[in-house]
Amino acid sequence: MPSPPKQRPTIFDVAREAGVSITTVSLVLNGKGLVGQDTRDRVKGCASALGYVPNVRAQRLRSHKAQTVALISSMPLNISGGESRLGFLMEIAAVAASVALTKGLALMLIPPYESSRLPLERLDIDGAIVVEPAAGDEQVIQLQNMGIPVVSLGRQAGLDSVPFIDLHSTAAAQLLLRHLFAQGTVHIALLIGASERSSYIETEAAYRNFCQEHGMAPIVGKAIEAGGDGAGYLAAKHLLLEHPEIDGICAIAEAFAVGAVLAAKELGRNIPGDLKIVTRYDGFRIRNCKPPLTAVDLHLEDVAALAIHALLDIFEGIPNPNQILPPLPKLIPRSSSSFS
Repeated sequence: MPSPPKQRPTIFDVAREAGVSITTVSLVLNGKGLVGQDTRDRVKGCASALGYVPNVRAQRLRSHKAQTVALISSMPLNISGGESRLGFLMEIAAVAASVALTKGLALMLIPPYESSRLPLERLDIDGAIVVEPAAGDEQVIQLQNMGIPVVSLGRQAGLDSVPFIDLHSTAAAQLLLRHLFAQGTVHIALLIGASERSSYIETEAAYRNFCQEHGMAPIVGKAIEAGGDGAGYLAAKHLLLEHPEIDGICAIAEAFAVGAVLAAKELGRNIPGDLKIVTRYDGFRIRNCKPPLTAVDLHLEDVAALAIHALLDIFEGIPNPNQILPPLPKLIPRSSSSFS
């Protein structure tokens, strides 16, 4: 195995070595502010001894020149946006753009690029937020090779080196499953994507643990993300025909949940009378579905803001925890699973 690249000294390291604040180091190295000569000499000496090289992106940030953060969806638009294009990705983009603007940053929204890999090398960006990257995600690899700081929304399966905002997939799954069980469902099926994403992996693990605890036989269906609603419809229809005893479906992706509703109606299943359907993301389509679907508030405003702040810290060389925790998810019960 190749040895990991050696981390270069940061402004934080210089400040600690010189016994001054990060602000003082920044003023000294940029030739600004009223800082005593002794302190200036000490800071410059420590920077030289540590081999500190100023971060170009941080300099651009401080000088108020144009700087841009990219928001990239690892998921196909049929999942991250849906037919309405008002889904998960756009909600995050709206909040992230507002927060970025208050920090003097512009947000560039990069749509899913399914025909080939994204031409990221053509973009002048200072950092990137990647939405729920799958294992071995080429975009993350490409960004890292370019030296672009990356923060992901959700842990990237198989890679712990990228700082991430934890989307609490296990907690969200437990909320949905406990709700279904409390409503009297005893044969719950799980519908997830076929890709290797942490949200699917963690949700399936939580589901199997739940089934074991409650003496249920696990029933898991997987759909191809690029198929969107249609893939959810086909997977849900297959589950309901093969397992007519199913009285509850936990469909993690918004598109799969909408597809499950279509399949249930076609098969004459009454929602929520003899089949209850819940999903993770509380989006526009979920709220306006017939019937409206029980979902989870993932606090995406907090998630997006935390991602922007994490990138700003990286620009300035300020250490961040690898796992950043937003508020815990909150269940939003609706008529797809409850009569009350």
